[in-house]
Amino acid sequence: MREELLAQARVCAGQGSPMYAELLARAADDADAGGPVAQVLAGRASSALALRMLGTVHRIVLEGRAPALAAHYPTAGGTADPRAAWPAFRDVLARHAAEVRAGLADPPQTNEVGRAAPLLGGLLAVAAATGLPVRLLEIGASAGLNLRADRYRLLFEGGGYGPDSPVVLPDAWRGAPPAAVPLRIASRLGCDLAPLDPAAPEARRRLLSYVWPDQTARVERLRAALEVAARVPAEVVRAGAGDFLDGLAPERGAATVVWHSVMIQYLPDEEAARVHRHVEAAGAAATREAPVAHLAFEPPEGTHIQGTPLLTLRLWPGGERRVLGEGPPHGLPVTWY
Repeated sequence: MREELLAQARVCAGQGSPMYAELLARAADDADAGGPVAQVLAGRASSALALRMLGTVHRIVLEGRAPALAAHYPTAGGTADPRAAWPAFRDVLARHAAEVRAGLADPPQTNEVGRAAPLLGGLLAVAAATGLPVRLLEIGASAGLNLRADRYRLLFEGGGYGPDSPVVLPDAWRGAPPAAVPLRIASRLGCDLAPLDPAAPEARRRLLSYVWPDQTARVERLRAALEVAARVPAEVVRAGAGDFLDGLAPERGAATVVWHSVMIQYLPDEEAARVHRHVEAAGAAATREAPVAHLAFEPPEGTHIQGTPLLTLRLWPGGERRVLGEGPPHGLPVTWY
């Protein structure tokens, strides 16, 4: 338990969240001492366990049920003071132990808007290669915010890509940026085991609860993406990834693109294997008039959350795997190979 908490603390420190890095380091000591952290996490062995705990506590703060901790969370109007926050954080775990334990069963739903930067760049590579409109399918889509990635504005040295938008991703691309070819998304469809309605206040709070509270730029991006979602329709159905892709087939006159970002680690091995089988079966039936692509922004296999995600593309006919670039788990900036 201690090692998992400290590993996530190092990740948070490296990704610019001193608040969560400090809280998790203190939590590791509390777990060793048999405090509320040990009581909440005892017997649990889920992926991203520390993030599940942090997200559940954050949600309690956002609902106005932990005013002492809210005073230290910028998302609730507080000031980011990691050391001062710890006693209040520990008290929330003690007072809401059963609720936090129940929250550990829910995988994080960050729907991280920054990941639009690698995904959209990969989509431009597909458009450049095929010249066709895109039939976009996303697994693990949460509220479907990145299904609207083409409606975001991306900035890079010497230029930008995308329309005027409430969502602006600064320093999105480094290196030689993707070719700014015409891009038309003909349809947008995603799946999630627990899809969220971006128009529902409760769903908005849940999305915000998984954003690290001292990372104000991410918070602003999320809120801006919710504005875009209110104007651009995209459907997310309740389904597992394997069932969603069952029967996947090419569609003449469109490039069928299956994409996902930093979610494959949450799938059981057999479910992940089904995803790959379905995509490869569709790829085997692809033609130049009906191509199929698999676009993934995921940590290299075996590295879990601590690996630097790679943007990979397989495009059929052919299906050769290409590594297009890499970026941090929250997506910004992408360095193109």
